[in-house]
Amino acid sequence: MESIQKTQPAGGKLQGCTNLKLRQLTRRVTQFYDAQLSPSGLKVTQYSLLSHVLKLAPVRPGDLARAMKMDASTLTRNLKLLLAAGWVLIAPGVDGRSRQVTLTPAGKDKRQQAQQQWRAAQTRLNHLLGMERVSALHQLIDESLELLAPGDEGASHD
Repeated sequence: MESIQKTQPAGGKLQGCTNLKLRQLTRRVTQFYDAQLSPSGLKVTQYSLLSHVLKLAPVRPGDLARAMKMDASTLTRNLKLLLAAGWVLIAPGVDGRSRQVTLTPAGKDKRQQAQQQWRAAQTRLNHLLGMERVSALHQLIDESLELLAPGDEGASHD
């Protein structure tokens, strides 16, 4: 593995677009996990959604979207694929207007089947990046998510 050079930006200014760099990283990580999960027939987004539904069910779609830090339209699009595969069930909620998402037995089986591949992907990525770097990345992501929480735009974080 080649050495990573740490460089100080010229004039103390960052070069490049932060959004672009983050999107490049997330695409690369997604491709990595998707390749590892491919024997299960799931993409990492589907595995993550199945895992969240398993953990939170029965859960309203809006609550699921918030838990996953995902917008409602993206969640709806992703749920449609799982619904069509027979892995989730969307049923009426307690008040008749709301809906509840749960896993079907086939969805639980599919998630269980993919879990071993997900764990292997996690272990391999941690090894490739190094645990110190992964830990620092997790901390930076968590702090950044908190600082950029909806409703905080323009708020002072001193």
